Amino acid sequence: MQGIAYWIDQRAQNTPNRIAIITEEQQLTYKEMGQKVNQFARFLQQECDVEAGVRVGILAQNGLSYVLLLFAIAKLGGIAVPLNIRLTANELTYQLEDSGTKVLFTQHEFQPVIKQLETKVSLRQIIWMDHKKHFSGEEARDRADTAIEANFENAINLLSSEPLIFEKIDAKDPYLICYTSGTTGRPKGAVLTQENMFWNAIHNLTSLDITSSDRSIVLLPLFHIGGIGLFAFPTLFAGGSIVILGRFHPDKALEMIQQYQVTIVMGVPAIHDALRRSQLFPTTDLSSVRWFYNGGAPCPHELILYYQDRGLPFGQGFGLTETSPTVCMLSAEDARHKVGSIGKPVLFCEIRLVDEHDQEVPNGEVGELAIKGPHVMKEYWNLPNETAKAMRNGWFYTGDLARRDEEGFLYIAGRRKEMIISGGENIYPLEVEQAIGSLPEVAEVAVVGIADEKWGEVAKAFVVIKEGATLTEEMIRHACQMKIAKYKTPKYFVFLTELPRNATGKIDKTALQRIESNP
Repeated sequence: MQGIAYWIDQRAQNTPNRIAIITEEQQLTYKEMGQKVNQFARFLQQECDVEAGVRVGILAQNGLSYVLLLFAIAKLGGIAVPLNIRLTANELTYQLEDSGTKVLFTQHEFQPVIKQLETKVSLRQIIWMDHKKHFSGEEARDRADTAIEANFENAINLLSSEPLIFEKIDAKDPYLICYTSGTTGRPKGAVLTQENMFWNAIHNLTSLDITSSDRSIVLLPLFHIGGIGLFAFPTLFAGGSIVILGRFHPDKALEMIQQYQVTIVMGVPAIHDALRRSQLFPTTDLSSVRWFYNGGAPCPHELILYYQDRGLPFGQGFGLTETSPTVCMLSAEDARHKVGSIGKPVLFCEIRLVDEHDQEVPNGEVGELAIKGPHVMKEYWNLPNETAKAMRNGWFYTGDLARRDEEGFLYIAGRRKEMIISGGENIYPLEVEQAIGSLPEVAEVAVVGIADEKWGEVAKAFVVIKEGATLTEEMIRHACQMKIAKYKTPKYFVFLTELPRNATGKIDKTALQRIESNP
């Protein structure tokens, strides 16, 4: 199988004048993109000694250079390590050292954190993409505040844009090391291949009918597999156009959606909520959009209906870093009446729901979600034991709990490690969170299990109330008992102004369990 850079090479030949990338500053045709990818690849070769297997870190905001780098690294058979820009120096140090990253591409705004980590990490080079300089080794430490002669943009433009001659890339080799959020320990590096990226593109093309006429806007960060796989790479695979917004701002996003006639908008619930709360939302022409798509976290049904009642198609799905990421999709029609469902598996994805003995559970019962398909990761980087635990007999065991209804729609019940066993009964935090979250006064809620002398474990809920709303423990308890069994109703309620989050924006339940506020 050809590597993913082949997509761009072929598009550059077959549809050279079609627009590939749109940013706030410029537009690139596929011919221009192909030329730029070749120049970036030459820079990686000549200036950074990047070859097959060399790890290249990227710590940067979304932008044109980010996408070009990802394809240039792929062309050389290198391994890209996208880094979360919200991480601390200590967290970045761990990921850079664990991955063995040799070259780091970054931007001037991250200079303070780079200064903190550069003496702790064995980097061969640091390339500053936006500060008209690049330096390496001792220069990186001694001259971090001083612009030197080399200019990244000029250096790229001076290089030949002719196709490179290189050994054939094995699409089954590692291409991305994407670190998981690490809510239960050290982040794990999920190793994805170029072949994984190909199959993820196929899954999205066949599920959403993405064509060369589509334009998708990249609102998710490219350091997240969702930013790459939903839907930047699939849209480019189809020969369509991607619109890149450097930093997310709802007003700017809406302006670009209207200006460039965007057809696919992918976001997490917070993004979709920010868009609808923008003062521009009521007047923005969104007639070009054929898909608003939600992922990353369950979307409140009220938010889905808000979009759909305006005549905007709103669907959602489910994916994982380890699956490149797409696993399931739910159409806009089904999202309206299959409340809480993540949909059905995409075309080349097999699903099993199994009990603790690895036996499939019947419809309606909860089991661990296991996945098989060509989009599943190669391994966890440098973690053979963790890989062996998660990948058995060709199946990836996700640790997510789910159930399937009689029509084949899947529903996530929570994480296996988060399941609460109270008096011998299983309590799934997500089910309790959905019951509490259905109250109009609730902004956010998280449920965890804590030790209890009588029951072994009980549920404890942390609730954020919407500004200006009034809500008491008794009101929540009554609402819970109208929707879920009494034993599932939390024993304790804690009201917070906000919920703690980790660097990827997920609720940090480990931090919540440390909050001592029981009677």
